[in-house]
Amino acid sequence: MVGNVDAIDRLRVIETEGGMPNLILAGPPGTGKTTAVLALARALLGPAARDAVLELNASDDRGIDVVRNKIKMFAQRRVTLPPGRHKVVILDEADAMTGGAQQALRRTMELHSATTRFALACNTSAKVIEPIQSRCAVLRFGRLTDAEVLARLQKVAAAERVATTADGLEALIFSADGDMRQALNNLQSTSAGFGVVNREAVLKVCDQPHPLVLVAALTACAGGDLDEASRLVGGLWDAGYAASDIIGTFFRVVRNAKPEVLPEFVQLEFVRAVGGAHARAVEGVGSRLQVVAMLARMCAVAEDAMAKNQLAAPVGRGGGGGGGAVAVA
Repeated sequence: MVGNVDAIDRLRVIETEGGMPNLILAGPPGTGKTTAVLALARALLGPAARDAVLELNASDDRGIDVVRNKIKMFAQRRVTLPPGRHKVVILDEADAMTGGAQQALRRTMELHSATTRFALACNTSAKVIEPIQSRCAVLRFGRLTDAEVLARLQKVAAAERVATTADGLEALIFSADGDMRQALNNLQSTSAGFGVVNREAVLKVCDQPHPLVLVAALTACAGGDLDEASRLVGGLWDAGYAASDIIGTFFRVVRNAKPEVLPEFVQLEFVRAVGGAHARAVEGVGSRLQVVAMLARMCAVAEDAMAKNQLAAPVGRGGGGGGGAVAVA
């Protein structure tokens, strides 16, 4: 397991002491929720895990009939287990279950609590009904840090003898955004397709807007140069990237901007502008005009900050000392 040390430590205590409670594992995709509960089930049940664990994922029909039949029959089945152990039902993507299925599951959890424990993995625990939440211990999983993803990518690349470059690993980390599964899949796809994992190969595989182009666009916005920012982002639009792709990658670039170059209060206003554009794109208004409007809002923020001497103006714009470059951490 990589990252989420607090959650894993709690699972280790359950492994040592037994008495597994019903669990809800909530967090972003690719952070190890399903892997953690599978590892816990194997540690608790040993060889009996093959017969005493039922896993249903998002590809299964998990309506009310599945709960009443498949899950209920599994809970009623007799299985020889070590003392103090229980059968385990793992429901992946539990927040996608229908309301009727969740109500039926609540009753099943009550009736068979003596023999069966339930582990529900979901992205958003709020989509699980409160009667189920009150019967479960909740474990929160967060996105992995860049250092954690980098360490595991280097370990896998060394074990598989994959040729990597520093900028290639950096691009993998940037594209994954804390998702370990996506980082490993992109590593494998890039290696299989190009033989070497470098920045250009990774960006071709991931098919994301080039971060360096958006760094240059952010630099232009920080200098109040709307024409240059629009030209750079327009090139990505003409290349076929959707508004949501451009805005999503732009958010990561803004988030990673170094504070000594982009002051925090300006960065927060930039994030506000990007967030508003993303909300409109999600609602279906993903036109080029929305992307340019986002750039215009950021340029206006930068112009206002420069007028108040809170942000250094770039060279050639009235007194700056080269403050227009935005570096990415």
